[in-house]
Amino acid sequence: MFRPLSIFIGARYTRAKRRNHFISFISMTSMIGLALGVLAMIVVLSVMNGFQREMSSRILGMVPHATILGARPLDDWQPVAEAAMKNPQVVAAVPFTEMEGMLSYKGAMQPIQISGVDPAREGQVSIVADHIVQGRLDDLKPGEFGVVVGEITARRFRLNVGDKLTLIVPEVSTAPGGITPRMQRLNVVGVFKVGAELDGSMALIHMADAAQMQHWEPNQVQSVRLKLKDLYSAPQVSGAIATGLGDQFKADDWTHTQGSLFSAMKMEKTMIGLLLLMIVAVAAFNIIATLIMVVNDKGADIAILRTIGATPRQIMTIFMVQGTVIGIVGTLIGGILGVIAAINVSALVGWLERVTGQHIFTSDVYFISTLPSELQWFDVALICTAGFTLSFLATLYPAWRAAQIEPAYALRYE
Repeated sequence: MFRPLSIFIGARYTRAKRRNHFISFISMTSMIGLALGVLAMIVVLSVMNGFQREMSSRILGMVPHATILGARPLDDWQPVAEAAMKNPQVVAAVPFTEMEGMLSYKGAMQPIQISGVDPAREGQVSIVADHIVQGRLDDLKPGEFGVVVGEITARRFRLNVGDKLTLIVPEVSTAPGGITPRMQRLNVVGVFKVGAELDGSMALIHMADAAQMQHWEPNQVQSVRLKLKDLYSAPQVSGAIATGLGDQFKADDWTHTQGSLFSAMKMEKTMIGLLLLMIVAVAAFNIIATLIMVVNDKGADIAILRTIGATPRQIMTIFMVQGTVIGIVGTLIGGILGVIAAINVSALVGWLERVTGQHIFTSDVYFISTLPSELQWFDVALICTAGFTLSFLATLYPAWRAAQIEPAYALRYE
């Protein structure tokens, strides 16, 4: 089979046993280092993707994807929900009221965000019912002023189901200050744990109790909460729904309340990826040292090739092929091992916990009990492309040096 001279010789140099075993060792080290760097990048980014998926499912499973608010409390939320459900991106629409205040218990206080919900419909838009660790969400009854608090809040105040605490919310008044505190006694009927900061900053009450605390009619609510198929389309979808309902309606979505958190997570993934890329770069540029030593070792061979008609371009291509083969093999090995490791890292950590008897991730300390991993093929392709590119760039200078060798100078002592 016909092969160009440069590719044939370059491939032969790669697989041939060299007289200088140190060069072979450096070449193998470069290949192994490149493989380890690619493997580390794939595994670490997959684990970060897993953490981001867990955070997204838990936090965005609790907070509204989007809300449609009126200029005044909604007397009848059903028409708004029906209009929202006409959009194909909307999965569910339920009544929702939100307040901010302070929880007080035996002299201790903490800020809290109170969500007024309909327990019968909350499961359509929220995961809270699946994460109740004490009591039940259905125990929120209108007029009884029950509250479901997060696990961090319950632990901070040492609360159990049946305990009573005080909710303090600001209320506009004619007093000189303009605002007076309104106090309401609440009865703890449940505790939820989603494993995020929402466990210490969020609580739920019945929407009728929230309306009473706001001096509204029992059937009035602040807004309609939406659950969407595509979280990242929330601004466009909610804006379009509010515009279709009229000027008296406006939209809000999760990017206003939680957007900074997910932007920070994305930035963290980018920065860690760049740091790990430095490992790949160090391994790739070890190819420079390998090829320079090969060029010095093969000086006489290069001179002979030049004397029988090989052009500087062909000489340069020979060593570019040799270095690129090292880079491709190292990157492919690292990519394959990285994919296998990323897929099985959760099982591997579980096996280590069983063998050692030590829990690496405990639910008492971390919001998850296992190491999550989500392999994204785009990340794999990007990492492998970076490995290929860096290894190719590393061949340019040694190959150029080889092309500059003068036959007479190289053969003067032969």
